[in-house]
Amino acid sequence: MAVKNEVASTSTTTGSKFGWAMLSVTRIAIGFVFLWAFLDKLLGLGFSTCRTTNDDGTFSIDAFCDKAWVNGGHVTEGYLVYGGNVNSPFHTFFVNLGDQRWTDWIFMLGLLGIGLALMLGIGTRVAAYSGFLMLLFMYMTQMWPSTNPILDEHIVYIVATFGIVWVELDRQSIGLGTWWRKLPIVQSNSWLV
Repeated sequence: MAVKNEVASTSTTTGSKFGWAMLSVTRIAIGFVFLWAFLDKLLGLGFSTCRTTNDDGTFSIDAFCDKAWVNGGHVTEGYLVYGGNVNSPFHTFFVNLGDQRWTDWIFMLGLLGIGLALMLGIGTRVAAYSGFLMLLFMYMTQMWPSTNPILDEHIVYIVATFGIVWVELDRQSIGLGTWWRKLPIVQSNSWLV
């Protein structure tokens, strides 16, 4: 009997370590989605920014083009003004927002902050709430998605981010979270966790 309990205990511990590591890897991957979007829009690397689809379905890349934020590009305009679902009940609201240049700053700083926080494992609670707002607004621009009238990748990212962050708050396998939570400013301001 004692041997069986030892084996089960060892197996559970090994599985748990792997599970915690996978949660961290998933958090880092979601963070990289945000950080990559920031880098592509900042520099115009040709993945979604500075890529043109030709009539025959092929595409051409003009890296570091005028659409890049560093070159004065208006990075929120394409998505908010031209990329949204015209049938969304919020379409007019987001088109009007897309004409405003200040939205570029909020969007870009949000992408950078959320991406770095999730990748490094610091400030993940703030990143989860900020990511929730950004992804919810992005979902609202596409409402109601044509492939699934209720659920799309924005909602899945929201659920995954909240789940990972809250489960992982006390036991982060990969990242700077353990060090971060020991800082006096974080201990006295729990919202910074």
